[in-house]
Amino acid sequence: ATLVEVAETHAEVLSQLGVELQPLGPETLAVRALPAILSRPRSQQLIPRLLTELQNFGSLSSLQASIHEVLATLACHSSVRAGDALTLTEMNALLRAMESTERSDQCNHGRPTWFQMTLADLDQLFLRGR
Repeated sequence: ATLVEVAETHAEVLSQLGVELQPLGPETLAVRALPAILSRPRSQQLIPRLLTELQNFGSLSSLQASIHEVLATLACHSSVRAGDALTLTEMNALLRAMESTERSDQCNHGRPTWFQMTLADLDQLFLRGR
């Protein structure tokens, strides 16, 4: 099945995720709606990945069982990356969102998103006092 056919077959599931796609041709889809988490510029590159995931799961029941994995992958790929330029307002908004998000201290792969260091830890890291 083509990704356009997958999008048509799973339109309801996609809609529940906040993704609305409209077929424009046999190999062309228009993105009509995306959830806020996917609003970053590279997010539209994730639509083919999402459709491939839907195609690989094969059935709605297996998709429902794996929906958290799909969302975690989408969140990971659309997250702020090292080197991304953020304004002070965006940085503050990100920190406020982390404060109110369960398990925001690690990514979905288990890597920490932040850690706390004392001044002594910093001194040791830079070999001060040796």
